[in-house]
Amino acid sequence: MQLRRLGPLGQEKPALVRDGVTYRLDALTDDITGAFMVGGGLDEATAAVESGELPVWEGADQERIGAPIARPEAVICIGQNYAAHAAESGAEPPSTPIVFFKHPNTVVGPHDDVPIPPGATKVDWEVELGVVIGKRASYLPDEQAALDVIAGFVTSHDVSERDYQLAESGGQWSKGKCAENFNPVGPDLVPSNEVQQRDLRLWSSVNGEARQDSTTADMIFSVAQLVHHLSQYMVLSPGDLINTGTPQGVALSGRFPYLSDGDVVEMGIEGLGEQRQRFVQRR
Repeated sequence: MQLRRLGPLGQEKPALVRDGVTYRLDALTDDITGAFMVGGGLDEATAAVESGELPVWEGADQERIGAPIARPEAVICIGQNYAAHAAESGAEPPSTPIVFFKHPNTVVGPHDDVPIPPGATKVDWEVELGVVIGKRASYLPDEQAALDVIAGFVTSHDVSERDYQLAESGGQWSKGKCAENFNPVGPDLVPSNEVQQRDLRLWSSVNGEARQDSTTADMIFSVAQLVHHLSQYMVLSPGDLINTGTPQGVALSGRFPYLSDGDVVEMGIEGLGEQRQRFVQRR
């Protein structure tokens, strides 16, 4: 089962996809939000589709696909969480998770265009496993408790501008992470009980040429460790998105050119769906 949001930007409606058929979810909820998840929405949606209560969405394949989560309160990101990526960035693997934030308004659909900021010269791609929180969480006692607060997983693209992130950062990374549309998400939110998140293949390409190809088994800090760790420092809210880091194969490595006007980035994660964005120069 996968949850989606379909329709024009700002007018998306909730949907459920099962066995290749798309069903309308708007009889159960206005949108796929934190409130929907904390209120038992995933279980209700599962029961409704199994009982045949949900109407088929005719023409769903003609609709724009939006981000599968609406209005997250926070987008929390982990840096250098794959050892090979830390090495290609010129850094030692971190001994504790590196945390930074993206503005929630960076979250857009998986196939939306991404504007290149005026004057930007080092726009980079980063495929990441995204974790969606399903319950309010703080000071979690252990890693099992951390797994219990996860609603599901998504494909997330942590777009970065490396000069903004590093040369103009003032010591923080978020300047390079928060430009318009810098976090495409989706197409699907897959419930956590349907995802074997410890060994998922994730990949990316630029203009059809392979860039990243790794698995989540190479993460330095596991999903459970990250959620537990974050809960010691902040309150996690239903609907929050956690980007868990990217593997090697980005432009920052010096092996590939940065993105420019007209470039097409494709990426995906096993079982969570694929994305395709065109990067366009913002005038």
